[in-house]
Amino acid sequence: MTFAPPARWPRRAVSWRGPLLALLALVGLPHCERKADPYDAPAQPTEAEAPSGERLPPLELRDDTPGTLLTWVDDEGEFRVAQRPADVPEAARAKVRVVVQGKPAGTPETVYVADLTQKQADGRYPVRTMPRAAWDELGAERRQARIKELTPPVEEVPPGSGGPVVIYGADWCKPCHQAEDYLRQRKVAVVLKDIEQDPAAQAEMQRKLAAANLRNASIPVIDVGGTLLVGFSPRALDAALAKLPKDSAEPASP
Repeated sequence: MTFAPPARWPRRAVSWRGPLLALLALVGLPHCERKADPYDAPAQPTEAEAPSGERLPPLELRDDTPGTLLTWVDDEGEFRVAQRPADVPEAARAKVRVVVQGKPAGTPETVYVADLTQKQADGRYPVRTMPRAAWDELGAERRQARIKELTPPVEEVPPGSGGPVVIYGADWCKPCHQAEDYLRQRKVAVVLKDIEQDPAAQAEMQRKLAAANLRNASIPVIDVGGTLLVGFSPRALDAALAKLPKDSAEPASP
């Protein structure tokens, strides 16, 4: 007996489960915030900053300038602080925010930024002003580059290269939908089986879990050519798909 794959997960009558899950999702809703420069607000009081829109006075920076706080951006986009130019790593020395105790730290729109790679003959480092938004963006760009570096490349799996894959799940299960979307983006055929709507699908999943010596598994449970995966992991799915015969096109066995 074969199961016809539904176009999407079937929708059930409204029950207490939907509102409860929605409430839990709102309570734990993740959010993104700008990584704050540690010295946006100096720890100790300084002279009044220049009024918004007013040109900042020149700022002098040397190796022995007292009360110096230097903010630099590391490889992961985090803001770090040093007190001497020599303490700033070589790779981060081209753009370093400068705060000198007793001097204006900047304005709501503008900050001081030094180039520690260009020490002048008199011992001074060139210091210029930079829009505060542009300074903040330096950290954001570095974080985005780091995320992109750590994210595995999207490799399309050609049609007929080991499918369909069976996903045992439920309509309210977000990782189940994520796994389905991930596979369809790679042109992999997918069979969806709702274990709450179909008792046979529930029994089928339990038989496979028992055979694989997996107990009390949470959904999604994904059958990739006989390899069972519990939960949605792009890396694990890619590894399982890579093991499938390239000419396999038959549905996975129940």
